[in-house]
Amino acid sequence: MCVPSAMSQVTEFPLVWITGASTGIGRALAMRLADHGSTVLASARDAGKLAKLEAASNDLVGHIIALPLDVTDNDGVRAAYERIFAEHGVPDLCVLNAGTYIPTDGAIFSADAFARQIDINWMGVVRVLDAIIPSMVSRRSGRIAVVGSVSGYRGLRTAAAYGATKAALINMCEALHMELGDHRVKLQIVNPGFIETPLTDKNDFRMPALMPVDSAAKAFHKGLKSDRFEITFPKGFTWTVKLMRLLPYAIYLPLINWVTKKPG
Repeated sequence: MCVPSAMSQVTEFPLVWITGASTGIGRALAMRLADHGSTVLASARDAGKLAKLEAASNDLVGHIIALPLDVTDNDGVRAAYERIFAEHGVPDLCVLNAGTYIPTDGAIFSADAFARQIDINWMGVVRVLDAIIPSMVSRRSGRIAVVGSVSGYRGLRTAAAYGATKAALINMCEALHMELGDHRVKLQIVNPGFIETPLTDKNDFRMPALMPVDSAAKAFHKGLKSDRFEITFPKGFTWTVKLMRLLPYAIYLPLINWVTKKPG
């Protein structure tokens, strides 16, 4: 359990909305921000897990309010934001973290696996952006953090679909960063490496520099308080992968195949 401190009374983000908040890094970040004084509106599909998260925030400086939501539901996303706006106002920070990972083996190709991840990871973010951007632009302030992945840098094993959605998010955020910046709305892309979450539990290959979820939430929070466009962690691993984008395929493909090859 997080312990409130005197310094936790002041927060940069009084009102926060986080999607994908029921597990993993979304949950850990919600707890951390609430412990630093934020009111966190926590969304995900699993109402039961959100209720437990809300209860877990009772001893924190701020608090967490469960707001069940399926980001694949256009009307549901719109209704959720209308409720937030009516009851709390425009969020100071929106963290678009909802996503899923379905391992894809090229030898067992599935269009359904691609469609599902596109609908959640890519269009789920687009739907929430469509809801929140107008009020932030009108107010001329606010911060949006979109959770991508280093999988979006270059192709990785079992991530043909997942990595494609994350690459799309990175490209989109690069464009929106400039356009929203004209209206004083700050947009950041968050590209984590391997983090100990239920999603990475699905991997059956070596995961270099696997990071505990609470450490990832701390790095995430630190990045949110900066002016950097990209937030990435753990630094050593993610910067190594970033530099690998410069490698020719003749070197990159054999190297990444060896790094992520299944044990045995």
